Amino acid sequence: MSAATGAADHRAVIHAQGLGKVYSPGTQAEVVALDGVDLDIRAGEFVAIMGPSGSGKSTLMNLIGCLDTPSSGRYLCDGEDVATLDSEARARLRRDKIGFVFQGFHLLPRMSALENVALPMGYAGVSPDERLSRAQAALESVGLGERAGHRPNELSGGQQQRVAIARALINAPPILLADEPTGALDSRTGEEILALFKQLQQRGHTVVLITHDADVAAHCDRVFVMRDGRMHEEGAA
Repeated sequence: MSAATGAADHRAVIHAQGLGKVYSPGTQAEVVALDGVDLDIRAGEFVAIMGPSGSGKSTLMNLIGCLDTPSSGRYLCDGEDVATLDSEARARLRRDKIGFVFQGFHLLPRMSALENVALPMGYAGVSPDERLSRAQAALESVGLGERAGHRPNELSGGQQQRVAIARALINAPPILLADEPTGALDSRTGEEILALFKQLQQRGHTVVLITHDADVAAHCDRVFVMRDGRMHEEGAA
């Protein structure tokens, strides 16, 4: 299920230059959520974007994930200039390039783990038999092959998050974007999930972790901190 093999290379899979986002521009309700953010994340890196509520990290996540478009600046996702894409092309880019993992798991309760993992392939035109085969392989890659037939309410929180990670991996995206992925887990289970992300990095995925927790961010190779819509890298001069 890996996107590639080997350590980080020098190619930026996430490149933002002067990225800005303004809500309700020109009105009394105007909010500058992002202010001139520059960011380069290379293939195979494990990076944290940290900051308190209201710092702009969620807005940046939405732009990196091609869920929103910037008001200013430029963003290249795996070499593609997102500003040149229409909504359909952005949806394809999200499907093929980015796997999303969220704090709340977002699993469908009436579906088994296997069916939840297979779901994204329905939008990619993959045959039913291949969907199930690939979903089983994805579950095995996160250590949950024997729990494929279980529904979410029959799984622990950590197991549910592993299912969500398997689902994010199913289309072999080069980028994994994880928003507070340990926020709903106890500390021991959270450590296990962070170790899994490290394994995925070693398999060649680029992992971007959005968090407010410095202890979580400490597991990453680089840490960027958002404050009032601006960014700096911890430890940078």
